[in-house]
Amino acid sequence: MTKPSRQVLATALNLIGGDRAADYGGMWENHENIAQLWNGYLHNMDGFLSAEDVANMMELLKIARRKLGTLKKDNYIDGAGYAAVAFECAKEESDRINSVTVTVRKSDEEKS
Repeated sequence: MTKPSRQVLATALNLIGGDRAADYGGMWENHENIAQLWNGYLHNMDGFLSAEDVANMMELLKIARRKLGTLKKDNYIDGAGYAAVAFECAKEESDRINSVTVTVRKSDEEKS
């Protein structure tokens, strides 16, 4: 019996050499395009990536696939999904920052 990990690897090998290559071009070209988009996104950034940054970069991955690949509705749906995730992450981050700011202000007021 084949181990599940071997089945996963065999499937992955078939995809990267078959369907994925046909859909998105060669591995190097596809990943170089993604790298260029991510480098542009990361240009002039200081510090750590946020959850919103990760979602935005995943959306860029889908854009790269749309640019080089064949027309696939799934890439547009996934891109829209990542945009929605980025918004939710940005909102959560903003809510957390505002919560900390309010807590600090209340603490400062209590000291006065």
